[in-house]
Amino acid sequence: MQKLITLSISVLMSVGAHADIYKYTDPSGHVYYTDRPEHQLYKRIIRTRPESYARALPHLKVNKHKYSQLIADAASKHDIDEKLLHAVIQAESAYHAQAVSSAGAVGLMQLMPATARRYGVTDRADPQQNIEGGTRYLSDLLKMFNLNLPLAVAAYNAGENAVKKYHNSIPPYPETQNYVRQVLALYGR
Repeated sequence: MQKLITLSISVLMSVGAHADIYKYTDPSGHVYYTDRPEHQLYKRIIRTRPESYARALPHLKVNKHKYSQLIADAASKHDIDEKLLHAVIQAESAYHAQAVSSAGAVGLMQLMPATARRYGVTDRADPQQNIEGGTRYLSDLLKMFNLNLPLAVAAYNAGENAVKKYHNSIPPYPETQNYVRQVLALYGR
């Protein structure tokens, strides 16, 4: 059954489906997968990019230049390598400031509503606020995980509680593992 589910998820992702996948294991051990969680006990295991990601790629170079000063300012202010912010933004939104994911993440750094509130972001689509809030979050994650870059990047994708749940390791979610590889590859360029 697990192979069938894995195969189904792989097929869905390969044909361009744009829905996050959530998993829930009930008290009797039954496992449920859905793109529409019914309650808070479902955990996201696959997050798809915003539909606008592919449309943003042809404009990546222009938009990267457009937001470079905001990124440089936030990196300097929060003592984060500017290249890391560029890697996260490219992986998250391809520099598309109006990007909206199926899970409701918005903007260049794809901030979720709770993260935006946590960091005082009132307009997630505003590039300056989005970059500032996302940079502060990433900075806090780096501190939280003792400057362990792969763990901080994994937490940016899956949430810090997911990383903690798996004893400070990258969660076994294919989407998160792929995301960490992608961000680190972009960062290493």
